[in-house]
This record gives sequence, structure tokens and C-alpha cells, in this order.
Amino acid sequence: MSGSVLAFIAGAISVRALSRGLSVFEMMSVRCAGSLLILLAFGLFSRDLLAGVRWNRMALQGARGVIHFGSQICWALAITLLPFATVFALEFTIPAWVALFAVLFLGERLTAHRFFTLAICSVGVLMILRPGFEAFRPAALIMLLGALFFAITAIMTKKLIVTETTFAILFWMNLIQLPLNFLGSDPLFFLKLEPSMILPLIGVTVAGLATHYCLTNAFRYGDAIIVIPMDFVRLPLIAVIGWAFYAEPIDSFVLAGACLIVFGVLWSLRAEAQRNGSFAGAA
Repeated sequence: MSGSVLAFIAGAISVRALSRGLSVFEMMSVRCAGSLLILLAFGLFSRDLLAGVRWNRMALQGARGVIHFGSQICWALAITLLPFATVFALEFTIPAWVALFAVLFLGERLTAHRFFTLAICSVGVLMILRPGFEAFRPAALIMLLGALFFAITAIMTKKLIVTETTFAILFWMNLIQLPLNFLGSDPLFFLKLEPSMILPLIGVTVAGLATHYCLTNAFRYGDAIIVIPMDFVRLPLIAVIGWAFYAEPIDSFVLAGACLIVFGVLWSLRAEAQRNGSFAGAA
């Protein structure tokens, strides 16, 4: 998760740098193409990696790739329109979305502490968005939609890792998303590439691949109760970076809303841990 946190931040900075000359779809086209080249290079050195890429569970792989494509586009677009801290704060609604989906689609019970989590996170989101006030930013709704899509992707990832390798999940994801990104790009966008873009292009490619590699393996080797809270360190780090290098003011409403969201999620994680512990003791 430490690798995922650093990769998310590097990816956000790279997207901001590329936004001056490339569209979101063009950035993601380079990211997907570069990621596929890296994956294929690793596969040539280790045939076991390629052997794990099977035409298996393609309906779920395809749905995950398309939904995550929507998430990535929303995230990258939000990075170009909003302060870093606002984008990352709204990302922290993902655990609340996952809890809601578990109730709606997996038949899990809406316990008191889960309802409290959804309520407190909703208040946090309203503090960040501030609908009806002059400070309301419609672009924030794009990131909120991206968080919704990412939560669906996370549930699909948890289902896929039961039978699929991390390499296979990353391979199919990038292969599915590459033509989708090309559809939204200028066919001759590569003519706009300049030497000054080389470093951020490498950054968005490597960071995108590293983020999913680290996150997928974190879910594979660690419980969500350990994995999710570690992601919260991204907010203070990116808020400081935005303030120091991009002259972005530290918005007190964004930080207060983020604190509410983090508190709600941590409350839920603590309650779930106590609940699971009591079940284990009873067993």
C-alpha cells in the first residue's frame, strides 16, 4: 500500500503536467500502451507470467476494464480541473460506496454502524462539494462519479483474484482500455508529443501500472481492515504538495470534510473488527 500511495501521487502530478498539451484520453492511451509494452517485456523474460493470462472469466474482466476505464477518465479529468486535495478527499468515499453495494447487491445487513458510516461520509462529501453555495464546483461531481466506478472495480478485483493472477488482471485491463482511449483521442496526437513530456509520460505509465500492481497484491495478501486505512496518508501529502508547488490553498472545508469521511470509515473498520472478533470467539 505504501507503493500504491506513492504511485497515486506520482500519477496525479504527471497528469497535471501533461494536461497542458494532451487530452485525458490521449494521456490514458499512452499509459495503456506503455503498460502493455512493460507487461509484455516482463512476460518474455518469465513465460510463467504469460501462461497465467487465460481466456478465463472474460465477462468479468471485460466489465471491470470498462468500468475502471470510466473511473480513470473521471479521475484524470478531475485532476486537471480541481485542487489535488479535493480530488483525493472525494476518493475517500470509496469505502462507503463499497459498503452500500454490499448491502444492495451482496445481501449484507445494513447494521447501525454501517448506516452511521454512510451518513457521516455523506456529510463529509457535502462539506467538500458545498452545493448551493458560491464555492460549489460542478467538476467535483465528476470525481464523485469516478469514486463510484472505482468502488465497483474494487469489488470485481476481489472476485477476480480468487482465480486470476495479478499479471493477467493488469494485462486484460490495459488491453481492453487501450482501444477505448484511442476512440476519444486525436488519431495524430502523437505528433503533439514534445521532449518536455517524456518524464511525465513515463510517470503516468509507470505510476498507473505500479498503482494497480501494488493495490491488487495488497488485497491479495492483506485484509481490507489493514489495507484501506493506509490509503488515507495520501491526503495530507498531496495537500502539502499542492500548496508548496502549485499554489493551491489548503481549503479548510475540504480538510474538514475529508476528516469526517476518514473518521466514518475508520469507525466502520473498528466496528467490523470487533464484530468479526466476537464471531471468532463464539466459534
